Amino acid sequence: MRKICVVGTGYVGLVTGACLSDLGHKVICVDVDKSKIAMLRKNVMPIYEPGLAEIVKKNIKSGRLSFSTNLGESVKSSETIFIAVGTPPRDDGSADLSFVETVASQIAANMNSYKLIVDKSTVPVETGEWVEMTIKRNIKKNVEFDVASNPEFLREGSAVYDTFNPDRIVIGVKSKRAENLLKEIYAPIKAPVLVTDIKSAEIIKHASNSYLAMKISYINAVANLCEKTGADVAKVAEGMGMDKRIGRSFLNAGIGFGGFCFPKDLEAFYWISKKMGFDFKLLKEVKEINEYQRKLLVKKIEEAVWNLKGKTIGVLGLAFKPDTDDMRFAPSVDIIAMLQEHGARIQAYDPAAMKKAKMILKGVTFKKNAYDAAKGADCLVIVTEWNEFKELDLSKVRRLLKHPIIIDGRNIFEPQVMKKLDITYKSMGR
Repeated sequence: MRKICVVGTGYVGLVTGACLSDLGHKVICVDVDKSKIAMLRKNVMPIYEPGLAEIVKKNIKSGRLSFSTNLGESVKSSETIFIAVGTPPRDDGSADLSFVETVASQIAANMNSYKLIVDKSTVPVETGEWVEMTIKRNIKKNVEFDVASNPEFLREGSAVYDTFNPDRIVIGVKSKRAENLLKEIYAPIKAPVLVTDIKSAEIIKHASNSYLAMKISYINAVANLCEKTGADVAKVAEGMGMDKRIGRSFLNAGIGFGGFCFPKDLEAFYWISKKMGFDFKLLKEVKEINEYQRKLLVKKIEEAVWNLKGKTIGVLGLAFKPDTDDMRFAPSVDIIAMLQEHGARIQAYDPAAMKKAKMILKGVTFKKNAYDAAKGADCLVIVTEWNEFKELDLSKVRRLLKHPIIIDGRNIFEPQVMKKLDITYKSMGR
């Protein structure tokens, strides 16, 4: 059992801390937000993530997991400190690393013995060097320490599963001591461990997310060509995915990617490249295609109902993806804003993100279920591919709609089924 401190209780920090405690380590999760820590101590989750509440409850009870607002005492009682604070994007696309710097300074001021400081947050290359320099500038005692990079590859909605079943564990280190300690922490997880230098580990995260974003934009560009030629992008994606060099994952055409990671990491990777003297133009095109898909969906809605002004549009799905309540960079935000600019009225429903959506989306009527969102609407729009939407009684939906029109931004229904139900159906790339 190792003594671990995780700084930050957002999506990454909270899942990391809870899962590490479930592996048998003694973990303190620290956050400056007193109300959030109070909630967590009562096992009230600030985020929606399947399986997380159960793990937190189990490990609080076992005494392996605790929550605190006192970073100083938590650092002193821990050997390994994971930095998992926010790195929000600036206007120019670069990452704001001020939270990382602040935490590194506070860690330095409270180190009383050897510490391993691990960057868990997604940070640009060379951040490890800055963390090390910050600690050296602020350290008060002559104690040894190491800095490491251990990027996360968690998917919101399956983050707990991904923690215990990763494709790989990447650790960027400068010393054998840091390498061995991180290997010991992750020893219960049966997955390949890739040991690199710190800079390579930092780039692996940005390169991975940017590549996946590129794959999504690529299939969306292919979908637009399919639509113009009469081909079916679902069949095209299936054929492409059967090639082991390509693979089927991330080849689902639709309205593009959202969430905090892909848009932020794509922007940051492009900014890093330009800073280093290389104009990574491909990344810029990936972003533009992604933004175009949202406009394309609105265009499809307008073509289906004619004039948007005064029309009621039912929207199913507000979170950026299923099985999460995360509204950050969610496509729904841009799509609803565009519809409202054209004078449309919006009635919407999401299984998990309603509370957060109400703080972001103004002028929207929120409904208690999918059928209520469809009732009286001039058309129904699928924005997030929740499983419960795939299981809707479409005959009932047809009766509830003012006009039998469904615009499917996630291709969750089959065109042949819609045709039999006499529903006007428009999807992406089919």
